[in-house]
Amino acid sequence: MADEEKKAVAAKADKAPKLADPIKASIDPATQQMIARAQELGIDTVFDRAEAMKPCAIGATGICCKNCSMGPCRLPLPKGGIVGEDTRKGLCGATPNTIAARNFIRMIAGGASAHSDHGRSVAEVFMSAARKETDAYQIKDTQKLLAVAEALDVATTVEVDGETKARDMDEIALETAEKALNEWGKSEGELLYLKRAPKPRYELWKKMGVLPRNIDREIVEIMHRTHMGVDQDYRNLIKQGTRAALADGWGGSMLATDLQDIVFGTPSPIQSEANLGIMKEDHVNIIVHGHEPVLSEIVVAVAQSPEMLDYAKKKGAKGIQLGGICCTANEILQRHGIPTAATFLQQELAIITGACDAMVVDIQCIFQNLANVAKCFHTKLITTHPIAKMEQDNVIHIEFDEHHALDDAKKIVKMAIDNFENRKTEVMIPRHKAAQVAGFGVESIEYHLGGSFRGTFYTLNDNIINGRIRGVAGVVGCNNARTRHNEGHITVVKELIKNDVLVLTTGCNAIACAMEGLLTPEAAGVYCGPGLTEVCETVGIPPVLHLGSCVDNSRILLAATEVVKAGGLGNDLSDLPVAGSAPEWMSEKAISIGHYFVASGVYTVFGVGLPVEGAPVFQNYIFNEFEKLYGGMWDLEIDPIKHAHKMIAHIDKKRKALGIDKARERVLMDMADRQALEA
Repeated sequence: MADEEKKAVAAKADKAPKLADPIKASIDPATQQMIARAQELGIDTVFDRAEAMKPCAIGATGICCKNCSMGPCRLPLPKGGIVGEDTRKGLCGATPNTIAARNFIRMIAGGASAHSDHGRSVAEVFMSAARKETDAYQIKDTQKLLAVAEALDVATTVEVDGETKARDMDEIALETAEKALNEWGKSEGELLYLKRAPKPRYELWKKMGVLPRNIDREIVEIMHRTHMGVDQDYRNLIKQGTRAALADGWGGSMLATDLQDIVFGTPSPIQSEANLGIMKEDHVNIIVHGHEPVLSEIVVAVAQSPEMLDYAKKKGAKGIQLGGICCTANEILQRHGIPTAATFLQQELAIITGACDAMVVDIQCIFQNLANVAKCFHTKLITTHPIAKMEQDNVIHIEFDEHHALDDAKKIVKMAIDNFENRKTEVMIPRHKAAQVAGFGVESIEYHLGGSFRGTFYTLNDNIINGRIRGVAGVVGCNNARTRHNEGHITVVKELIKNDVLVLTTGCNAIACAMEGLLTPEAAGVYCGPGLTEVCETVGIPPVLHLGSCVDNSRILLAATEVVKAGGLGNDLSDLPVAGSAPEWMSEKAISIGHYFVASGVYTVFGVGLPVEGAPVFQNYIFNEFEKLYGGMWDLEIDPIKHAHKMIAHIDKKRKALGIDKARERVLMDMADRQALEA
C-alpha cells in the first residue's frame, strides 16, 4: 500500500466513531448482546458515547466554578500535590474549599429538589384522593394512614360526651394531606418527621443547628448561599447542605414513600423477574420509565383490564407485557409484581430489541437520546409530565392529570396496542432474565422476623449480637457509564453477603442484584457466609432485601430506627454496625441520599469518584472531621472489593465498641423469657 493510501486509511480510522467493547462495558450478557446489536444497526448508545467523550478532569474533582460570568474558574491541583500553603484562587478569590463545597451542596440541592418535588406531586394526588376529587385513587392502607397521621400530629380520636371514639377516616385523610403539603413551605417551626429519628439523633441535629425548617426553604437557601459572593466558609456551606439533605431524607422522600403506601398500598414480598428477557415477542410490550408512580399505577390497572386484553388480541397480540425501568419499575414491581426490564444504562437497549411498542416516561434519569433511538424503530415514546418534555418531533406528549388519570392511561395503552402491528425491524429479545423477590419494607421485615402475631426487630438484633449476622449494609444508587455496568454493584454486594452482612437495597442496585439472581432465598446458600445463610434459610428471606425505589431509602432509615428501638445495639443510629454504599452513583440525588445518611450517623462509601478530591481540606472535613460531629462520614473507594471491606471494617469497629465482637452461644428461651422481653 502506498504512503498516501496508508495516510487516507489512517485518517478515515481517526474519524470513525469510537465504539464500546460490549464485554468491557457490562457484566450482564443481555446488555452485551444488545450493545453489539446496536452497533450492527449503526445506533449509538450511552456506552459508545462514554468511549467517545471523556469527562473533564478538573470538574470531576469539584474545583471548577461557573457561578458567575467571570468564569469558569478552574483550579487544578498542582503536580505533586499541595506543598506548603494552597494559593489557588478564582477571580473573586474563592478558594478550592469554597468552590468544592459550593458545588457539592448545589448537587445536594438538585438531588433534594428532585426527590422532594416527586414527594410533592404524590402529596397533591393524595389530597385529591382525600377530597374524593378523583375516581382513580383511593385510600388503600388505612393502618399506614393512621401511623402517618400520628407522625404529623393529626388526631385520630375525638372526645364525644366524655368518651374517646375513633375519628372519621375521611377527616383524618384530609387533615393529613393538608399537614403533609404544609411541610414543603410552612413559615415557621421544623419538619414534623424529624422526631421519628431516635431521640439522641434529633437532639444532636438540634445542637448542631441543622433541623430543617421546611423542605423548599433549605433548597432555596443553598442556591442563595452559593451565589457569587455570599457564603465563603466550607464548614458553613456544608452545614446548610446538611439541613437540605435531612429535609430530603426525613422530609420529602419519607413523605413520598408513606403517601404512596397509603394511596397505592404498602408493599409486601412478591415474586417477579428481571432483565430485558421479560419482554415478549408475541405480546404488546409497554415499558414505563422514570421515578413517579402516580400514572404508572393506573397504566398497570388499565393494561390488565379485560377490555384492553381483548383489544390487544384483536390486533394479533397474545396479551400485554408491562415492564419497567429505573424507579418507576421498582414502584410497580413492589406493589404488583410487574417485572423489571432494565437499569438506567439499559434504557436505550429496551427499544433496540425492536419489541417495545411504547415507552412511557415521567421524570428523572431519562435519556434525551431515547427519541433518536425510537426514530430507528416503531416505538412510540410518550412523555407524561409537564416539567419533562423533549424537543424532538417524534415524541408524543400526553400530560398526566390525576383528575383524568384513567382516560390518560387508556389513551396510552390503546396507542401501544395499535402500534403492535407496525413493527418494522426484526425483533431480538435477549433470553436472559432472573427470578426475584421484592417488596420488603419496615412492616414486612418485622413480620418475617417476628411472625404475624408478634412482629419484631428483636430477632434481627439478636442475630447481630450473636454474630450470625455481622451487620447491615444499605447498598443503593445508579449506574454510571464511566465504570463497567453492574460490576461495582454486584461485586460489593457479593463480598458483603459472603462475609455475613445483610444487604438492604433500593434503586438500580436492586435491579442489578435481581438480574444477578441475588434477590431469592435460594441465593443465600450459594453466596453467603454460614451465619447469614442460616438466618436466611430459617426465616425464608433473600440475603439482599429489595426495599423499593430511590425515595424508599427512607425505609432504610426507619428500619435502622426500629433496630435502635428493639434494643441491645446502642441508643442512636451511629452506634449500629451498619454502613452505606453507592458503588456506581451518577445522580445529584445520590449525593443528597449519601449526605442524609452521613448526617444520620451512617458511614457511607461511594464508588466511581467524588467531586471533592481537588479540595483536600474540604475532603478531609467530610471524610474525617464529620464523624466527630455527626457519627457518620463520607468515604471513597473505586475498587469494589476494597470498597466492601472498608464497610466491613467499619461494621467490625462498631461491633467492638458495642462489646459484641466475639461470637456468643445461642440461648434457648422459653415462653416466660419471651414474655419478659416483650414487657
